[in-house]
Amino acid sequence: MNINKMDLNLLIYLDVLLRECNVTRAANKLNITQPAMSNGLKRLRDLLSDPLLVRTSEGMKPTEKALRLKPIVRKVLLELEEALQPEADFNEKTSTRVFRIMASDYATSTVIPRLLNRLREHAPGITLDIMTPSDVTFHDVEAGKIDMAINRFEELPQSFHQKSVWFDTFVCMMSSNNPIKNNFDIDAYLQAQHIWVSKTGFGIGVGMDPTDVQKLGWVDEALQELDHKRSIRVFTRSYHTAMHLALEQDLIATLPKKVAMVNSKNPDLVILEPPFDIPEIELKMIWSPLLHHDASHIWFRKQVIEVANEHKIKNN
Repeated sequence: MNINKMDLNLLIYLDVLLRECNVTRAANKLNITQPAMSNGLKRLRDLLSDPLLVRTSEGMKPTEKALRLKPIVRKVLLELEEALQPEADFNEKTSTRVFRIMASDYATSTVIPRLLNRLREHAPGITLDIMTPSDVTFHDVEAGKIDMAINRFEELPQSFHQKSVWFDTFVCMMSSNNPIKNNFDIDAYLQAQHIWVSKTGFGIGVGMDPTDVQKLGWVDEALQELDHKRSIRVFTRSYHTAMHLALEQDLIATLPKKVAMVNSKNPDLVILEPPFDIPEIELKMIWSPLLHHDASHIWFRKQVIEVANEHKIKNN
């Protein structure tokens, strides 16, 4: 193939086609007609001497050559878009920019309030648009539609930029009327009823299975290492809900310390160290390579890290 015959539009068509595996959806993504998209696919097939997408009983599937090309084409287009981003100065005092952030319930409870206070003082015209993990996808972040995602991530696309915000330990929260608070050991923990709370990554969550330890997360995996299993009475994806339910006399919430400290002054709740070791969790912020060199984004990332560092110093 002669690379001179490959125009930029065809690369863009190929990128979207390989992500959507559907001509109609790809056309809608690019705001072009389906015949135009079909014509683009035909030209690509001719240029690359490969069908690229083939029809199967499960719909259109990419060929082996298409699968090899997919990450390469994505990388080329991202680097090109990044190189073409206009350079501009940024003045936080006068800016009216809206920063769109996907923040987990944990991040919203801990980082966001402190970040908002900082912005109120240093950048009064800036607005935050906070979204939940169910509102966005990795593609939204990669395309720069979301400025930043703050969450705990197990796996990330290699193209993303990322930075650690902080590490956090776990504590147990329960009602001040819970009788086990005075003799809180591993036996008391296992005999109690528990609130499970967690939500990581992106996308709409699915129902939990109490027997599937691998999906239950850090606390239950740590218990499994000790050949123990707790009795989970209720599952929730909201830390605020978990802390509210912990007011019930017979329930315990095991949750990250920084979010538990939000309710540390509530006389109806007590916070105790877990009677077994639980690995630390890491909160990260991630962003698109398209935004990495943007002046306003560089400034914003710095604010997040400075807020996190202030919080760590305050709580040491």
